[in-house]
Amino acid sequence: MDSYEEVRSWLYNQLPMYQQQGAVAYKPGLKKMKDFMTYLGNPHKNFTSIHVAGTNGKGSTAHMITSVLMEAGCKVGLYTSPHLKDFTERIRINGIAIETAYVVAFVQKYKSYFIDAQLSFFELTVGMSFEYFSSQNIDYAVVEVGLGGRLDATNIITPVLSVITNIGFDHTQFLGNTLVSIAKEKAGIIKENVPVVIGETQSEIVSVFQERSSLLKATITFADAKEVHLHQSDLKGLYQSKNIQTAVVAVNELGLDKIKREHVASGLLKVVSNTNLKGRWQVLRDAPYVVADVTHNAPGFSYVVEQIKKIPHRGLHLVLGFVKEKDLVSIFEILPKKAIYYFSAPNIKRAEKVSTLIKHAENYKLQARAYKTIDIAYKSALKSAGYEDFIYVGGSAFVVAEIL
Repeated sequence: MDSYEEVRSWLYNQLPMYQQQGAVAYKPGLKKMKDFMTYLGNPHKNFTSIHVAGTNGKGSTAHMITSVLMEAGCKVGLYTSPHLKDFTERIRINGIAIETAYVVAFVQKYKSYFIDAQLSFFELTVGMSFEYFSSQNIDYAVVEVGLGGRLDATNIITPVLSVITNIGFDHTQFLGNTLVSIAKEKAGIIKENVPVVIGETQSEIVSVFQERSSLLKATITFADAKEVHLHQSDLKGLYQSKNIQTAVVAVNELGLDKIKREHVASGLLKVVSNTNLKGRWQVLRDAPYVVADVTHNAPGFSYVVEQIKKIPHRGLHLVLGFVKEKDLVSIFEILPKKAIYYFSAPNIKRAEKVSTLIKHAENYKLQARAYKTIDIAYKSALKSAGYEDFIYVGGSAFVVAEIL
C-alpha cells in the first residue's frame, strides 16, 4: 500500500466501520484504546483537550469552540466524525485537513498492530488523530465523541473541559431507550475535577449530571441558565442558537485571558471559513432555494421543520435518505404534510431500504416517490421545483455527502 487511495480503501474495507456497517462494527470499551495509546507512547497526554458529547449539536459546537480559539491565536486540533467527502476531514489543525502522506505513513507503520489488536476503524482514527496532534505542537485539541461517551474510544483523554450539548433519543440500541440511560452514558465523559458545561437543562435528567459531577468534584454549569451575549454565527438554522449559547459558555469556562469578546464574535461568524465545516443548513442554491443538512433524528428534525416554515417558499421538496436503526416513526410524525418527497438510499451498507420509507410515507399520507440513487432523487427535485420553491436535502450525513 503505497498510495493514499490504497490506504484509504484498506481502512474502509478491512476494519470494522460503524458508519458503514452499523452494530456489527460497534466495539464499545476502552481497553483496546488504552493499549493502543500505550503502544504509541500515550500521545493523548501531550496536548490540552476539550471533550464534546451530546445527541445533537456536538459537531457544530466543537467547530464553534475551535473557531473562537483560532481567532484568539491558538493552534487548534479538531477531531470529528463522520466525514462527508474524504477521510482526512476527520482530523484538522486550524481548519486544514491532515496530510494524506501522514495517513499513509501512519497506517504503513502500524498496520500489523491494527490487525493483531483487532482495532475498529474508529479506534484507529482516534489514535491517528492523537498521534498527529501530539506531533504538531498544538495549543488545544477539540475532540468530538463518536457515540455515547462512557465507552467511546475518545474517552481516554482527561480534558480541561467537558461539554455535553443535550440528550435525545438516538442510538437507543446501544445507549438505552430512556433519556436517563442515555444521559448516564454521555455523562461518562465527566472527569474528576474537570469542569463540565451542559448545553440544555432537561428536567428529566438534570439529576444525572448533578450526581455525576458531585461524585467527581467537577464544577457543573448549565449553559442555558447563563446570561451571555448571543452572538451571530455563519452557521444558520434555528438549532444553532442553542449551540452558540453552549459554545460561548464553554469558552468562558476555559477562563483564558487571551480570549476577548471580539474573538468570540469573529470566531462564531467565521466557523465555516475557519474550520471548513459543511452540511449544517448549507445553502447550495437560491432559485430554487436548496439547503443540505445532516440532521438525522427526530429531535433535530423538529428544528428543521420549524426553520422551513420561517423561510418564504411556494412548493416544498424533501430529498431524504436514512440509515438503519433510526426512529422513523418519530421522524415521519413531524415531517410536513404539504410537500413532495424524493426517497433514496445513500450508498452504504447501513442504508435504510427505500421501500421502508415509502411504507412510512403511505402511512402518513405523504406524496412520495422512490429513486435508485440520491443523485437521481436530487436532480429530479431540481427538475420539478420552481424558482420560488424550497428543496431540503438531508436525513443523514451520507445523503448530504452524495450531493456536495
